[in-house]
Amino acid sequence: MNTMNICPDLALFDLDNTLLLGDSDYLWGEYLVEHQIVNGDYYRQENKRFYEEYESGSLDIYEFLAFSLKPLAENSLELLKDLHKNFMLEKILPIIPDSARNLVENHREKNHTLLIITATNRFVTAPIAAELGIENLLATNPEMIDGQYTGKVSGTPCFKEGKVIQLNTWLKANNTSLQRSWFYSDSHNDLPLLSKVTHPSVVNPDKTLEAYAEKYQWPIIRLKMKT
Repeated sequence: MNTMNICPDLALFDLDNTLLLGDSDYLWGEYLVEHQIVNGDYYRQENKRFYEEYESGSLDIYEFLAFSLKPLAENSLELLKDLHKNFMLEKILPIIPDSARNLVENHREKNHTLLIITATNRFVTAPIAAELGIENLLATNPEMIDGQYTGKVSGTPCFKEGKVIQLNTWLKANNTSLQRSWFYSDSHNDLPLLSKVTHPSVVNPDKTLEAYAEKYQWPIIRLKMKT
């Protein structure tokens, strides 16, 4: 029996600026500054620079990860978890619009397999995925040894073509395919994966992605907080 013929429908979601009306990676950096976990002026400046490079498509992902994963290595896991609990309450829950939750629930009601695929590291994103009730998460994985983060990345960063690499590994492990698949994203950085699924959709897209979506007649979705 060829189980590839009965593959489940897959609904893939980017996280930052897609299901969230903000960027959890950037906001986590700002939160560390606010709580004096990092050098304020320097960290804020670099955090802003990396975010601008991400938006322009010029980000060196390994340079950014050396920067963003360093605070995980410099602080205890207990402190980091306590910080993240308050980060969720103060910064993340307020930027999850009902429209994003409804989008997820629409696919859940159709018995689609749900998966978040994000460049932001797993420490930051795992509790957000749990809040959205999505069990499957592909993210950039911070290396951990003996219960302590090292500041290094483990495996392929889940960014640009790296998302395709991580997803292909997951598809193989789960004996499935993209033969009936949706992917929602806001960023032109996700074009490598958007081009692989059968139903690409863009959510609150950047200008580059919006132009691409209009050219290829992909659905454009606007999610926002209620006013």
